[in-house]
Amino acid sequence: MAAPPLDLLWPRPQRVRLTGETLRLTAPSLVAEAPETAVRPVRRQLQRVLSESGLALASQGGAAGAPSLRLALATGLRPQGYRLEIGRQGAVLGGADPAGLFYAACTFAQWLRLAGERLDGGLAVPGIVIEDWPDLLQRGFLLDVSRDKVPTMDTLLALVELLASLKGNQLQLYIEHTFAYRGHEEVWRGADPLTPRQMRELDDFCRQRHVELVPNQNSFGHFHRWLCHPRYRPLAEVPEGIAHPFATRVEPFSLCPVDPRVPELLADLYDQLLPNFTSGLFNVGLDETFDLCQGRSAAACAERGKGRVYLDFLQQVQRLVAERGRRMQFWGDVILEHPDLIPELPRQAVAMEWGYEAEHPFGERLAHFAASGLEFVVCPGTSGWNSFAGRCRNAVANLAAAARAAQRARAAGVLVTDWGDNGHLQPLPVSWPGLVAGSGFAWNAATVEAADGLPLAPLVDQHVLAGQAAGVVDALLRLGDAYLHTGTRNFNGSALFFLLVFPQDDLGHPRYRGLSAAGLERVREEVAAAVAALPAGGSGEAALVGRELRWVAELLAVAAELGQARLAAGPTVPLGDLPAGERRRLGGRLEEAIAEHAPVWLARNRPGGRQDSVARLERPLQLLREG
Repeated sequence: MAAPPLDLLWPRPQRVRLTGETLRLTAPSLVAEAPETAVRPVRRQLQRVLSESGLALASQGGAAGAPSLRLALATGLRPQGYRLEIGRQGAVLGGADPAGLFYAACTFAQWLRLAGERLDGGLAVPGIVIEDWPDLLQRGFLLDVSRDKVPTMDTLLALVELLASLKGNQLQLYIEHTFAYRGHEEVWRGADPLTPRQMRELDDFCRQRHVELVPNQNSFGHFHRWLCHPRYRPLAEVPEGIAHPFATRVEPFSLCPVDPRVPELLADLYDQLLPNFTSGLFNVGLDETFDLCQGRSAAACAERGKGRVYLDFLQQVQRLVAERGRRMQFWGDVILEHPDLIPELPRQAVAMEWGYEAEHPFGERLAHFAASGLEFVVCPGTSGWNSFAGRCRNAVANLAAAARAAQRARAAGVLVTDWGDNGHLQPLPVSWPGLVAGSGFAWNAATVEAADGLPLAPLVDQHVLAGQAAGVVDALLRLGDAYLHTGTRNFNGSALFFLLVFPQDDLGHPRYRGLSAAGLERVREEVAAAVAALPAGGSGEAALVGRELRWVAELLAVAAELGQARLAAGPTVPLGDLPAGERRRLGGRLEEAIAEHAPVWLARNRPGGRQDSVARLERPLQLLREG
């Protein structure tokens, strides 16, 4: 047999030993020495991986001498830990608890895919002994479903399967307005929101895979999707509105923390949302309250101080959450501006420390929560948003720094976040490298120290695309590093994205500092090379990813050419004043990319919100035509 690819087991197990034996796997019998509730998810996982090789579990205990798969709950293992032993006679899967038993099955499935060699009627599987456990007990993923893009149920279920296979155990769907609340139809109309029935279905699907679906509803800032409607505008901090980063128009952004009607509204939302979840946690947001103290709470802020007004409101929300039997999670950015108030936070609350750049000071910020005795979770990101293709190098560094800080500060866990700022224009595959890397770092802290040499392409190929699309993944990662060649140092996005989505800004904007024609030419070369590497034709998931990446590549190429044209014309020359030939050529290419937005979007997502998203690309097209 070929040398087993141990380096592609992911998350990397804590202890691995090859035995030199070989299991001849045909129709194994299943011997369950654990409760049926623990065995059921494992049986499903085993049946799935066996069927991929044309095998099945024996229906009646198996023939004499046939290999067996023994399942048991074992003592002496760490929480969520497991022991997997594969030998000549079969395999023994032991878990410290039902989750550990499930993770043993996940690793068994990986090993069959990675190392199993087909033979007549079965597989030859190298013998191995694995002892494994997670360094962090909470390993989650948050998907933004409020910045225009709400995935189909098929997409969400596939995401849960992927997360569970990577031994993730929490999922959050970030909600501002995309849950179908009764009596609030004007807020979510046209957005294709998730319904109560769908949330219950998703919660059940998650529980069967040892994933906790944590409810999420932003409840202070980021309430603009509600407050822009006349019925809710009186609840705003600044009813006349402010300019903020999440919309192109002036509109109200935050709830007013001193309005007694606000807790009444939140109580209604919580009473509708929370019964659809079995999780005991609830993320209420409370981040980025840009307009706090700028409107109706100004007098209270002058009297009590901004931090005190914020804390008082947080405590009101905490009471609402506790009355409904949940434990509150909240984003920690605002309270960290007032560290002297951190000791007054409710003891049962969980702080969520987020930061998305490679050099984010997680350790410094976490120290405030650690000193207070508060439980906290570290929240890095996939770096997919504001980029089209992602920022792969930044993502890996950010995820590694977060996992390292979580270990050192004794955090409860890591939540990898995937946002959709400015139209959620990145397709889902752009998030895969971050999800794969982040899941591995959270499970095994030792892999963080080798993050620079992480074999990310084969890991994504094997664990997302079943080893069938190496060329596609190579192109994905190459496009995801194209931003590095622009010469700019961007925060929370790439210059290529900003060139298209914010066409009204001249090139004197700080985000374009260092932008050069030579750098943009290198971007074009990288994009062309990535597209050339994409396999032609194909079917299924690999073909869809190829189409998504070709669309992303075209946006990057148009952005680079637009940047070159603007540099040549002068940094303050608007799009409409570029040479007519340039405008026609770039406008034609952008028009084709806009037409491709619909099929790329609808392959994984609901129609609602798509027009708001594509409008981000129609704005530069309009400016090119107006010249």
